[in-house]
Parts: sequence; C-alpha cells; structure tokens
Amino acid sequence: MDSHCLIRRLTPGAKISVLIGIVLVFVELGACTTGVTTMKNEKLNEFATQYTAAWNSQDPGSVAAFFAEGATLSVNGSPATGREAITGVARGFMTGFPDMVLLMEKLEFHPDQADFHWTFIGTNTGPGGTGNTVHFSGFEEWTIGEDGLIAQSMGHFDADEYQHQLEHGVDSRPHTTRK
Repeated sequence: MDSHCLIRRLTPGAKISVLIGIVLVFVELGACTTGVTTMKNEKLNEFATQYTAAWNSQDPGSVAAFFAEGATLSVNGSPATGREAITGVARGFMTGFPDMVLLMEKLEFHPDQADFHWTFIGTNTGPGGTGNTVHFSGFEEWTIGEDGLIAQSMGHFDADEYQHQLEHGVDSRPHTTRK
C-alpha cells in the first residue's frame, strides 16, 4: 500500500492531526536554522571586531591575515589580490595616517555576504602628508570562504569627500543652517 492510498483512508480529523504534525516539524526545523544562523552571526561579529583591532594595530600583516591566500580586497574598485598586496594596501593607510583609528559601526548580514560598515579617523602626517585630519565612513562587502576567512572584500567610500578632507581638513566645508 502506498502512502497516498493511506492518506485517503484517514478521517478528516486524522488528516488535520497529520498536517499539524508536519507544520510543527517545519517550525522546529526553522528554529534550528535560526539558531545556526545566530551562531554564525555571532562568530562573524567577533571576526569583524578582531578585524577592526587589526586595522588599529599598525601591523598591516595582521589585516592581511583575515584574508584567504588568493583573496581580493578592492577599495573603490582598485583590486589588490593576495595577502602580500592586501598587506600593501593596509600599510599605505597605516603609513599615511600613523594615528589612524578605524571604528566598526555595524555589521549587516545577508545570505551570501556580510557588509562591514566602518568610520576612519586619522591625521595625514605620514611621508608627504598634508597634515590634515580626515573623518569618513564607508563599508566593505565581504564574501567569506569555506576556510572562514575573507575571500573577497569590495570596499566603498566617498572618494571625493576623502580627497577634499585630505586637501582641506575635515571641518573646512561651509556649514549651512536649515530652516
């Protein structure tokens, strides 16, 4: 006897009981999935906190250690591939802004990626620096690999505002009052 034939023999009340049982199983499975996702999000939050600390360490190699061997870090479209190149990108910011501070603003979770939102504050006193302070925000779109490291990071920030702050400082724009 196949299961379809068995279902036809059930009374309407029994069919409702079976349906309720199936719904409860799916609800329970959903709760289990949510727990796994929450655990994954907690680990990713800790990862992001440690990544932020690496940027603040003045050790560019510690930033690169969060990336897989062949990973890519793009900053406004300019890609750096591999840990050595990523170390170079981090070194550039750390050298240009010896007092730099990176603040983690938030971490947004998506099915296939996480968005790491940050604020960068520092004074451009490195070699050839302008001596001006910058304070700007941006975000990185992370794809995490099977090894738990960043496989791809696409970073974005307002390059025009950054350039303006480099040349004139953070508080150089005229302030307007809205009515």
